[in-house]
Amino acid sequence: MATVVLDKIDKIYPNGVQAIHGLDLEIADNEFLVLVGPSGCGKSTALRMIAGLEEISGGTLTIGDTVVNDVAPKDRDIAMVFQNYALYPHMTVGENIGFSLKLAKVSKSEMTERIRHAAEILELEEYLDRKPGQLSGGQRQRVAMGRAIVRQPSAFLMDEPLSNLDAKLRVQMRAEIARLQRDLAVTTVYVTHDQVEAMTMGDRVAVLKDGYLQQVDSPQNLYDHPANIFVAAFIGSPSMNIYESRLGALDDNGATLTLGSMDLHLPRSVFDENTELQARCGGPISAGIRPEDMEDASLKPDHPANQRFTSEVVLLESLGSEIMVHFNIDAKAAATGDPDAVEEVGTGEGSSCVARFNPRSGVRLGDTIEVAVDAARIHFFDHSTGAAL
Repeated sequence: MATVVLDKIDKIYPNGVQAIHGLDLEIADNEFLVLVGPSGCGKSTALRMIAGLEEISGGTLTIGDTVVNDVAPKDRDIAMVFQNYALYPHMTVGENIGFSLKLAKVSKSEMTERIRHAAEILELEEYLDRKPGQLSGGQRQRVAMGRAIVRQPSAFLMDEPLSNLDAKLRVQMRAEIARLQRDLAVTTVYVTHDQVEAMTMGDRVAVLKDGYLQQVDSPQNLYDHPANIFVAAFIGSPSMNIYESRLGALDDNGATLTLGSMDLHLPRSVFDENTELQARCGGPISAGIRPEDMEDASLKPDHPANQRFTSEVVLLESLGSEIMVHFNIDAKAAATGDPDAVEEVGTGEGSSCVARFNPRSGVRLGDTIEVAVDAARIHFFDHSTGAAL
């Protein structure tokens, strides 16, 4: 087992394009770290540099106590799991799992024991004599995991290993991989573009954008305390609703947050807890509201009238345990910088907004509804830089 340290790592391609800019990361021994971000953010490039499949343009990469910038991939004591399984179709499951051991000239008895142990962990014992073509996608991915396990490496590197699986199997496999990593206690770096995967699997999550590290923290801290507007919009499903807005003058009761033609009252306690916000009163600001911080006002009769707004429902998604309610507000959506952002849902002028309502809500498509906003849970960002306040 080993720590993996990336110290000011750069990646510049021969054509001058810089994919990674001064990446600083320390992955602790036995830690499960997830690299996540939109397409082209540099997450797979970073993983390939750790593996030795991409040359490092600048900085220092250390695995354990060894600087490995110029160490060949086969000598780095790491094992990779790819999204396409990379299994040999003419070999049996057992032969695929043990192939690296055969190349390393491990004794037959030890190889048999390691294969058996990996197959037992992954529940593949009855499939050892089958060919990969006779297995399901999930089983083939477990074979690829078994091939990594038998090597007993210092670190696992996983490059979107679940992207080829269907939705139900993906949920099952991510739970299996997380359990396996805990049981084996092997340092693991896992790349995904799926932020739900990142949030449910990682001890910590590192968010990248355009080759720059935006934030690295526990999944819950990323969600509750995003460092900037990009992280706030990227982490969470549905995404945070973020709008260009304006703060009014501050008095003993608080201040007014204006979003388009809508005014919401922010109590004084919001400003007492965030002194940086006080300096923005009277000026522009970006405000973000998580879907779960809005509710059908009819279910919250005691909610203050000055923390509600009215809109028309344009789309409903009933999920059983909750209802996703889409409507429009006439505030301008703030730019989040996410190239993979989904087109807004909505009709007419203004920006779309999505709220997560209690399933007891009787809201219907086309209804004009009153929405209660938890003003104490609104997130604020610098209007110019996007940095969290």
